[in-house]
Amino acid sequence: MSSLLSYFPDTSVAIFFRLVAILIVVLVVNRLLRLITNLLIKPAGSEARAAKAREQQTRTVAVVLYSAGSKIVWAVALLTAAGQFGINVTPIATLAGLASLAVGFGAQNLVRDIITGFYIILEDQFVVGDTIQVGDTIGRVEHVTLRRTVVRDSRGALVTVSNGDIRTVANLSRDWSQAFVDVALSPQLSQEKALQALEAAAAELRGDPSWSQAIVDGPRILGLQNFDQNSSTVRLQVRTAPSRQDDVARELRRRIQLEFQRRDIPISGVQRVEFNSAPVFQGDALPPPLT
Repeated sequence: MSSLLSYFPDTSVAIFFRLVAILIVVLVVNRLLRLITNLLIKPAGSEARAAKAREQQTRTVAVVLYSAGSKIVWAVALLTAAGQFGINVTPIATLAGLASLAVGFGAQNLVRDIITGFYIILEDQFVVGDTIQVGDTIGRVEHVTLRRTVVRDSRGALVTVSNGDIRTVANLSRDWSQAFVDVALSPQLSQEKALQALEAAAAELRGDPSWSQAIVDGPRILGLQNFDQNSSTVRLQVRTAPSRQDDVARELRRRIQLEFQRRDIPISGVQRVEFNSAPVFQGDALPPPLT
């Protein structure tokens, strides 16, 4: 900008034209800044709530970046314009720098939260409606801003997590979810008879049109998980649409019980032992699909 101003001589008319030149440069830079920040906006590809939330979040990031950048451009322009009237701007710039440094030290946590919030939104780590795990907190994302993430946990409580405190996050709503169901059988029971009943119950669930939409893969029998003198435990695995693992696991247990009752097979216990999704960790890739 200083090289541009050197083309005008030191007269009152020249100062006016220099100020006009400064204004034009500011408007052009702001226009370019607007175009660049608009590239960050991800338009909603569908009418889904998550897609609209994603668009709103990226739009918020673009607005914040443009606002901060525009303020810096105008501050530089004002200091440059003040210099045209013989005002020494060095003390002002020094004072502003010291004030910014003091504010920066006093708001370290706020700056850290905002920077992490930028990464969360721009990298699409999670959006409103996703089920995530942050530390010991597991729940549905209710609200996301640049500073904080609000999660509703299984108790119904709203848990507010500062974005700067999020080191590792697991997204339990991406691609697929997974459930394991253990069936405890009497050790005296024929394993072949039990496996046939389990396969029949799994096939019946796979073939049910009302449930096939929720099932991605399986249910499949993994085999004997554990055994002792009291029982033999057989494990089944099923992959489902995101967040449907609980529903599918309950229905699978119900069908196993009915099938065993039809075949007069005694059951020591059928229980859901664990659940997990294809977790999306920061910096980690998804595990390979089942083969």
